[in-house]
Amino acid sequence: MVDTCRATVRISGTVQGVGFRPFVYRTAVEAGVTGHVRNAGGTVEAAFEGPRDAVEDVVATVRDDTPPLATVDAMTVDWGEPAGDDSFEIRDSEADASGGIDVPVPPDTGICEACLDDVRDPSSPYHDYWATACVDCGPRFTAVRDVPYDRTRTSMADFPLCDDCRERYETPTDRRYHAQTTACPDCGPTLQYEVDGSPVTTGNDVLRRAGDALSAGNIIAVKGIGGFHLVCDATDPAVVDALRERTGRPAKPFACMVPSLDSLSGFAAVDEAEADALGDIRRPIVLVDKAAETPWLEAVAPGLDTLGVMLPYAGLHHLLFDHVSGPLVMTSANRPGEPMCTTADAVWARLDGVVDGVLTHDREIVARCDDSVVRVVDGDRRFVRRSRGWTPTTLPNPAGDSETAPVVALGPERDATVAVATGEGVVVSQHLGDIDGPEALSFHREAVDHLCRLTDIEPEVVACDQHPEFLTTAEADSYAAEGTEGPVAVQHHHAHAAGLCAEHGIERAIVVTADGTGYGPDGTVWGGEVLDVQYADFERVGGLGPFPLPGGRAAVEYPARVLAGLLADPIVDDRLVETGAVDSRAEATVVRQQAETGVNAPTTTSAGRVLDAVSALVGACDRRTYEGEPAQRLEALATNGTVQPIDIQYRSTNGRRVLDTQSLVSALADMLTRQSAADVAATAQAAVARGLGTLAVAAARRRDVGTIGFTGGVAYNDAINRHLRAVVEGAGLTLLTPNAVPPGDGGIAYGQAIVATSRSVDRHNE
Repeated sequence: MVDTCRATVRISGTVQGVGFRPFVYRTAVEAGVTGHVRNAGGTVEAAFEGPRDAVEDVVATVRDDTPPLATVDAMTVDWGEPAGDDSFEIRDSEADASGGIDVPVPPDTGICEACLDDVRDPSSPYHDYWATACVDCGPRFTAVRDVPYDRTRTSMADFPLCDDCRERYETPTDRRYHAQTTACPDCGPTLQYEVDGSPVTTGNDVLRRAGDALSAGNIIAVKGIGGFHLVCDATDPAVVDALRERTGRPAKPFACMVPSLDSLSGFAAVDEAEADALGDIRRPIVLVDKAAETPWLEAVAPGLDTLGVMLPYAGLHHLLFDHVSGPLVMTSANRPGEPMCTTADAVWARLDGVVDGVLTHDREIVARCDDSVVRVVDGDRRFVRRSRGWTPTTLPNPAGDSETAPVVALGPERDATVAVATGEGVVVSQHLGDIDGPEALSFHREAVDHLCRLTDIEPEVVACDQHPEFLTTAEADSYAAEGTEGPVAVQHHHAHAAGLCAEHGIERAIVVTADGTGYGPDGTVWGGEVLDVQYADFERVGGLGPFPLPGGRAAVEYPARVLAGLLADPIVDDRLVETGAVDSRAEATVVRQQAETGVNAPTTTSAGRVLDAVSALVGACDRRTYEGEPAQRLEALATNGTVQPIDIQYRSTNGRRVLDTQSLVSALADMLTRQSAADVAATAQAAVARGLGTLAVAAARRRDVGTIGFTGGVAYNDAINRHLRAVVEGAGLTLLTPNAVPPGDGGIAYGQAIVATSRSVDRHNE
């Protein structure tokens, strides 16, 4: 007699809107198993009955062999007697399918191999169709207006399905079953090429026209999944320089798109982990090493040893490469300080004089979303920017419980994201950029509203940065005025550290938080801190010693001014004049006097500014034209150097043990008289890392804490990571680094949500 049974399973994770129910249906039917599957809140519920061996195989397949966009975080299985089902069916979802914080809308993703095969197959109805998608791929987050996630609530509602597409959409065994963005040339969105704001061609000729324009040295705007890119021939330094001049980006590195991994050979070095990151279905930009002295690389990424590259992720990109050869610059279509354009009208209005043509389509972008950027460090993917492909997904909230009040976190001012949270988890938005003007602030508000709508959250607590002058801090007051609790102001570096602890589920750690700028509770500029951190609070226990920033904001733009605050040496006057930080030696004297007297010279402990000063000292960077430029150029120079022995001095200040920054920079200046600039650069990075690591280890031992973390913008630096890890692990302690969110300010909103959650729970429990 055949042993029959029934297994009732409940599956949580990314299991809605990703073809999970059709996958379960196909698996069960192929195995001859009966039962049902349906969405249930934020989970999927299924029942399988039949021979025990067959049911066990189905349960294992559902758990371990998921569709490309799905992830199973947990599965419960209850075994029982058969109920007598005679077929397998997909049932209607339970009420409340929005699922709260378990967002039912999956992230955008690149075109899958099956759809790309359809695009290339002359016999397919999707042959050469740029917007081909199925349940396993295509736009999601950027196309969704509201939940529950179905076609009528997306921008595809404007394109009724033809009879053939409707049949596929309604057939459970078809991979386009309930694929909300599916369409074909007969019923889907269409392409158009414009010049001077007017269409000049449509249909199949559009891509050829765009390719001809690029080959002729033109700069065009291309509408993708989450916004427009500015696109040009990456191998033509003249056109790349023209793009820089037109956009006001004199040195910021541009990302490149290449048609395949093989096309990277000769100008980029890609290891196995980087190749895996490039080939990920989410298709991020990956920072890889430049492989050779290739003339055009310097125009694309001036002064750096890395290059941001990505593979095509939309059918449109693949088809465009049929008409052009070689890599293309693909950078966000916006002017500095403005959000990325999402309509052709916006391109012509805001980028007139920048673009020579526009390749556009008529599918609305509901939510703009920049490309994600990652870097592989020690074999692990680390976010530089977490956006397309990862938004919106749920991150852990170990600080919360079932009674936690919903939180909205408004993020910092630079590289901002926002986040919403309950005790179940935290959902972080796409990259929003710098919130420093009215258009950026409007985008910030749109992102908050969109995220709250998709997660079905009405926040009761609002969190923000402690800096009183951030526009995002002012926004917190307006949200609070609309009925939330008063804003929870979270210190910048506490947010960095709390987020790091939360993603690893660690309640307490000694955390090195090293970056450029963060408002300190004492009114000074922090940035090189060793903190004893818990979710709700922190204590500053060490870090870099304070030093002045002559000229305040001017010192951020001109690194030689920072050097003047750290080094009393005649070389400083030379560097101030040579780099254009001042116009004369008389002005250089004034700068040094500012440093000595503290007049117009705010105090800082910033690790980023120390690296900036060394960058000026060794001639790596004269003027900062984008965030992090001096430190990035220093890192590139250091790759050709060898770390030299150096004496690191410490002292006590306000009850804390700190690294003496002035003595360190003085020693580096002395070293420069004997060693190469590259050696000095490498030594500086090692000294900062070892000094902060030594202070953290001492604090951990003193306070009986077994875990040390490292985060903040400086944590992007590969060499500093390696040196700090060597100190920590050499002391027998565990080092935590960010994996789920960027170590820079893109992770601040997550940390703010954790801190606000913890404090809310503490208040509730009082």
